[in-house]
Amino acid sequence: MSNASHARRTLLLGTVLAAGLVGVPTLAAAQGELNLYSSRHYDTDEALYENFTEQTGITINRIEAGADELIERMIAEGANSPADVLLTVDAGRLERAQQAGLFQPVDSEVLEERVPDYLQDPENFWFGFSKRARVIMYACDRVENPPQTYEALADDEWEGRVLSRSSTNIYSQSLTGSILAALGPEATEEWARGLAENFAREPRGGDTDQIRAVAAGEGDLAISNTYYLGNLIRSENPEDRAVAEQICVVFPNQDGRGTHVNISGGGVAANAPNPEAAKLFLEYLASDSAQAYFAEGNSEYPVVEGVAAPEWIQTLGEFQEDDLSAETFAQNNADALMIMDRAGWK
Repeated sequence: MSNASHARRTLLLGTVLAAGLVGVPTLAAAQGELNLYSSRHYDTDEALYENFTEQTGITINRIEAGADELIERMIAEGANSPADVLLTVDAGRLERAQQAGLFQPVDSEVLEERVPDYLQDPENFWFGFSKRARVIMYACDRVENPPQTYEALADDEWEGRVLSRSSTNIYSQSLTGSILAALGPEATEEWARGLAENFAREPRGGDTDQIRAVAAGEGDLAISNTYYLGNLIRSENPEDRAVAEQICVVFPNQDGRGTHVNISGGGVAANAPNPEAAKLFLEYLASDSAQAYFAEGNSEYPVVEGVAAPEWIQTLGEFQEDDLSAETFAQNNADALMIMDRAGWK
């Protein structure tokens, strides 16, 4: 970590600590430990965890790995799993963990009040704590009239110009799952086929790779989560910032259902040895201070109403969200993948 990064992290941690656990009056100093399984691979989360320990006295023992690896590990560990909380990205993975019996329901007025209904499991098995909008990014200097909907990405006009992650990526599955909920299976498959025919290259890499490819001229449009662009804009590397300067953003479907949003979230493990500490941690993640850190630390949108998004996000403007239940598009993931495979989206 560079000196500048360390300084920013220290300043941000100080700000969060000074803010305290605003908005979550049930939190109080305690003793004990928390075993956290996390697939959030963001270095900036360190201050988030340090703040929790500072405020509660609870030590966090963290195991980090890929989401699928952690889910398989918890399944293998069974009743002997030491995990108290599973924290991961994408509602599809949260739903996958729930279907495997890895969560227990959480009775919390704090979470019920602060996390919007469409961003939590209806039976309180998991909750979203940060949002990311999946948008259309395009080359500012090469695209005069960008598509305004996800559906328009399949139009002939964009043949050979669209960049995307593969169908095996869960972000792609959740987006398609939301379209499946809106359009039904036949129209969704027709859309996926048209989109696949418009790919500038075979899908590969992550969202940042798609953004860089637009800047490099390999394609004109990309499907990406907003926070990837935010991290390029805020990067210390001038080459990253130069890439970001070439990218413009469309929030799709503003005249209809709104832009698809996904979440980072978590739940209390079914066999948590420290369930009270686990519940406290989830409530902490819904506090104003933690919400502000999600926003400032990793360029994400807070889920709690009234917590300001980072300044760079505010420059993109407000947008209408698709308030489809995250559970719905997550449960559509398997069908979405089959549709994409049949459509040639590899």
